[in-house]
Amino acid sequence: MKKIGLITFNDYLNYGNRLQNYALQEVVKYLGFEVETIKIILEANVNNDIRSRLTRIRNLSFEEFSSKLLNKIWRIAHKKRINYNIALRKELFKKFTDNFIIESNYIITNNNIPDELNDAYDFFITGSDQVWNPNYNYGSSVYFLTFASKHKRIAYAPSFGVSHIAPEYTNKYKMWLSEMYRLSVREEDGAKIIKELTGMDVPVLIDPTLLLTKEKWLSIAKEAKNKPKQNYLLTYFLGVMTKKYNKQIKNIAKKNKLKIINLGNIRDWKTYITDPSEFIDYINSCSIFCTDSFHGVVFSILFEKPFIAFERKGGTFSMISRIDTLLKKFNLESRKAENIKLNKDVFDVNFSHVPQVLELERKKAFNYLKESLNVI
Repeated sequence: MKKIGLITFNDYLNYGNRLQNYALQEVVKYLGFEVETIKIILEANVNNDIRSRLTRIRNLSFEEFSSKLLNKIWRIAHKKRINYNIALRKELFKKFTDNFIIESNYIITNNNIPDELNDAYDFFITGSDQVWNPNYNYGSSVYFLTFASKHKRIAYAPSFGVSHIAPEYTNKYKMWLSEMYRLSVREEDGAKIIKELTGMDVPVLIDPTLLLTKEKWLSIAKEAKNKPKQNYLLTYFLGVMTKKYNKQIKNIAKKNKLKIINLGNIRDWKTYITDPSEFIDYINSCSIFCTDSFHGVVFSILFEKPFIAFERKGGTFSMISRIDTLLKKFNLESRKAENIKLNKDVFDVNFSHVPQVLELERKKAFNYLKESLNVI
């Protein structure tokens, strides 16, 4: 049986990362391959890391900067409890990984890649996640599979996470992208970047989490011990929840007599330690989901749950691009926060057309993978 090496971020604190990793693994296994996710630890370039932080800070609004500053002060005051909860959450995420994701028993770094790595796998697939975001990958070529023979380098729906590549990375990205065997991206901005850098037109494919059925996802879901018995509004924000967002959400909850459950907010000690399996169940069981997370929107669509997609605040370039592409693809642009009249439209979502769109997009994705992996 041929063997595939998956290259993605190994993030044991992020739901989307763990779930997209699992999804791509399952899809490639379904196509008849042995699959292993290669563990990577990036050795950060200090100058690049500082530059990325400064870039994010410069793009913060006054409200966002103030919120982050107050949050920093709060974190300092609660450092011991925060460290304990982060460690516990990471332990739960690693347990999920051990149960559902096959990882390599070795670790590579951008400066230490074994000579025999290329021969150990028949193909390598990079993606999906923001593996091509220079603010996250520190400009490393690992996520462009430069260690592998050219005919083994496949990209499945990776994200740049930004709308343009900074000048200091342009030449490298142009070379690395041009040397890929098969290219695809997750959002339209990514396709534009590749077109500008290489002149190539590449397909925009759906995230691997959308390739699995609702039933498949629920088969690995579990109910959190502290999940409320009453109806609840679920939130999951990776960026800053502004005063405006917070007011909108509280109004929805109050008018509809819903308890508010915040996932991903470390100030909510009990729900912060929710693991990926519980994350799936929380979304499937909620009355409405408010989020600025790409994967939050993905699971809302898969489970046909009323949702509101908020623009992520926090100073990162064009974080809404991925969600815009997703909503446009499924004709659900009406679910963006600015398009919703809270009293009228909040629970009114038409998902009747989604199965047909999913069928077409899944066919497109599977055909891409089959052609790339030489599946007859």
